[in-house]
Amino acid sequence: MQVPPFSLSQQLADLRPELDDAILRVLHSGQYIGGGEIQKFETDFSTCVSTAHSVGCNSGTDALILALRGLGIGAGDQVITASFSFFATAEAISAVGATPVFVDVDPVTYLIDLTKIEAAITPNTKALMPVHLFGRPVDMEALMAIAQRHSLQVVEDCAQATGACWNGKPVGSWGDAGCFSFFPTKNLGGAGDGGAVTCDDDGLAQRIRELAVHGMPRRYLHTELGYNSRLDALQAAVLNVKLPHLRTWVDKRAAIASRYIKALADLPGLELPDPAADPAVGHGWNQFVVRVNLSPEAQQTEAALGSNAANNFGLPSSHRRDWLKQSLQEQGVNTIIYYPIPIHRQPAYVDLGLAPGSLPITEQLCSEVLSLPIFPELSVEQQDRVIRVVKRLLSSSTQERMVA
Repeated sequence: MQVPPFSLSQQLADLRPELDDAILRVLHSGQYIGGGEIQKFETDFSTCVSTAHSVGCNSGTDALILALRGLGIGAGDQVITASFSFFATAEAISAVGATPVFVDVDPVTYLIDLTKIEAAITPNTKALMPVHLFGRPVDMEALMAIAQRHSLQVVEDCAQATGACWNGKPVGSWGDAGCFSFFPTKNLGGAGDGGAVTCDDDGLAQRIRELAVHGMPRRYLHTELGYNSRLDALQAAVLNVKLPHLRTWVDKRAAIASRYIKALADLPGLELPDPAADPAVGHGWNQFVVRVNLSPEAQQTEAALGSNAANNFGLPSSHRRDWLKQSLQEQGVNTIIYYPIPIHRQPAYVDLGLAPGSLPITEQLCSEVLSLPIFPELSVEQQDRVIRVVKRLLSSSTQERMVA
């Protein structure tokens, strides 16, 4: 049995009649830019996120750029965020001329460490960009309190967390703006790229709309340099079919995560994601990310063998994690690494001058994390297969052989 890390096959089969009708309706209408499908999706998505406005755009990356531009963030400004994220988080900050300032993450939640934010604030700091990573929401009450104390704007990176909430309030409705991705692997995914910015401020929503169409408040009048970043009508039609199923899909992801946590508890060499017993945590479970680490005895063995030498990116050894990933693949269980290289160690950000060890928890995570298969249609049989293979590979005897 081959178990993919993610698959749309069953979802597409279940929704095929509705999707076919929606796509053909758009094709036959001849209106591929703007129109009713866009208006319906933006209205319904605003309701889903509990905001006054939702502005569709070309991608999650563009959503971040448009939100930052809309809030007036640019050259000379600093935005505090996490390095343990997809590259677009920082890339968007740099794209508007601002500078990303990285803060280390919490070792349990993998989210930006709220206790370290205030030490990173300078007179040039204009905004905070919390990342709701892998579907887990940042403590937005605590983060908003920091922002208010220092008069900072807040742009939420919700790319992996559609359907998640903090204390019953959806992500994307806490800060000045929320930025979403509809990449096919997300909790709510289209048939290609797509994104949206959510907010409550009428003026901000209007400015973002104008920026998304070449800085154009009305036809052929351009008041500033903008972008060509519109949500495609075909993508909106697909999203309109899928949006009513979002809550069910998130609940199914949560059930799969709960089953993993129960089945893999106390397994040597494996650290499971925090079960988030706090009722305020409305996890979206876009990914189920474990940490693969060694027992103290095995670490000593590796050190004696010299396998802890830093790699080309100055990170701790990923030998253990890489061994498990390869071994799982050989048994038909396919996994993904999110993320093998933190943003601050990427060649594109060498000019920031952040040396190896500057964000130690982030760097350790990048050498240990592994995402197990999770998607709403993952069958019990497929998940059982994953659990059995992981247990067998991480038995004490196997660990001893691996490090010998």
